[in-house]
Amino acid sequence: MPILNKDMTLCISLAARPSNIGTRFHNYLYEALGLNYIYKAFAPVDLAAAVAGIRGLPIRGAAVSMPFKESVIALVDRMDPSARAIDSVNTIVNDDGVLTAYNTDYIAIRRLLSEHQVDPELTVLLRGSGGMAKAVAAALRDASFRQVTIVARNEDAGRALAELYGFGWATEVGSRTAGLLINVTPLGMAGSDEEVQSFDDATVTAAQVVFDVVALPAETPLVRAARAARKPVITGAEVIAIQAVEQFVLYTGVRPTDEQVRAASEFSRSSQPGVS
Repeated sequence: MPILNKDMTLCISLAARPSNIGTRFHNYLYEALGLNYIYKAFAPVDLAAAVAGIRGLPIRGAAVSMPFKESVIALVDRMDPSARAIDSVNTIVNDDGVLTAYNTDYIAIRRLLSEHQVDPELTVLLRGSGGMAKAVAAALRDASFRQVTIVARNEDAGRALAELYGFGWATEVGSRTAGLLINVTPLGMAGSDEEVQSFDDATVTAAQVVFDVVALPAETPLVRAARAARKPVITGAEVIAIQAVEQFVLYTGVRPTDEQVRAASEFSRSSQPGVS
């Protein structure tokens, strides 16, 4: 890590439960590429004040995580088509005080569905209705998935998301099964929900592919259950690596090589003192 200096460019993340993964990923690449940047994670207690700080300091860019992906929309100046299409933001870029919102989650989900060759004819249970769920639902629609059920206890949000993309909606998984299970809730995330498995064992056993968008920890209870049942798994670690690279390019204008990205991903999750 270079010594701090007055010309250093600051990028940040805003999340209710910040982790060291993005911080380590971006800072590793800054050092590897010789960029005079530094990245820091924050858990804002006042979102409006935090975004005002991005504009006023000025901070070059900010990653936006749960639960701020939708509430941040009113605080930016411009919405890139990637964010406007799904009314969800995961990246803010500051150009001379003008804040533009993007969504690189969508890019990551589309790419992973393709790379893992997930059959669009599969039925899908998508658990969640927040900003990340919007990105996943849009990616499913655009990848020609049609038999999708949104599972969300929040009726207003669940119904609205389902109707937006022409999908079904339910309050609980219940006895439903599907070929593709996707968790886009905090269930399994480090913290109070860390030991909660978002789909039960019977539902996992009936599935063909399991996708957990939770990135920390990468081995959530759902992922562990899927591996035990010998199901193909897509993890949040894969999502965060792809979307973080696209953020990195937006912030710096530099695209790292695949080898540099792999090294940064490994470093971001390596066992270090004080790192979750």
